Amino acid sequence: MKARPRVFANVLFLSLLALLLGTGAAIAQTTAAPAKKKTTQTKKPPATSPKPELEPKAIELLKATSERLAAAHTLSFTAVEIFEYPSRHGHPLAYATKSDITLQRPDRLRVLLGGDGPSSEFYYDGKVMMAYAPAENLLAVSDAPPTIDATLETAYNTAGIYFPFTDLIVTDPYKDMAEGLQLAYYMGQSHVVGGTTTDIVAYIDNGVFLQLWIGAEDKLPRMVHAVFLNDPERMRHQLELSNWQLDVPVPLEAFSSSNAGTAKRIQFAHPHPQPAPGDKPPAKAIPPKAKQ
Repeated sequence: MKARPRVFANVLFLSLLALLLGTGAAIAQTTAAPAKKKTTQTKKPPATSPKPELEPKAIELLKATSERLAAAHTLSFTAVEIFEYPSRHGHPLAYATKSDITLQRPDRLRVLLGGDGPSSEFYYDGKVMMAYAPAENLLAVSDAPPTIDATLETAYNTAGIYFPFTDLIVTDPYKDMAEGLQLAYYMGQSHVVGGTTTDIVAYIDNGVFLQLWIGAEDKLPRMVHAVFLNDPERMRHQLELSNWQLDVPVPLEAFSSSNAGTAKRIQFAHPHPQPAPGDKPPAKAIPPKAKQ
């Protein structure tokens, strides 16, 4: 998939970008530097990007878990996301969501989301994508592309829908990861995470530092821990993965909502729509006069 955010780039976290504004400003000098005579300067060779430091064992493990996931015709698992978000007092607050995911390649997907907030359901059956809000009994329906990858991108672009485990369910997880991979090394093993022995890989992908716990025997991911390197608050994001089932038959009716016939239909809409080309910005409201 192209032009798609990485693991943990949840729509909720896009507001963190505002924290990055203004960083990197130069510190003003307190005294003026003395004038220097002009000297002939030799042209410096163009700067080159540093070569990624990719440890072979780490890359081998990342490829192994990617191949394990990509080879499965059907997948189901549970993802518990715990993420931090700044409070109005300045300290980070932790929130949690739980998703039950079922997919069938190349064109079926169901995500049942619950947690610290309203629950929601997402369905894709190869032709149509649906988002259902049980509490409000609202159903958004739209035509969809013929693959899971393309539908995930369409859902993000048209409605701001993004799942923190997206990079694990695309057609080729390692291919997407490799495009921005800057650092990767093997940390060792854990006997704690996921109730099994896991190999731990640390890596940087598109400005995000991640640790990934991979089952030593089955090569399935068990946990992801991530920090956005450009986030001055260094908020932590964690994804725990469990209840893996691969290549288990799934009935086709699992990929459509049983509430489609009774729910109120609405249109998909992006929470932060971009103005259409040529549109004028809205007029600024005149603030009310202060009372005397």
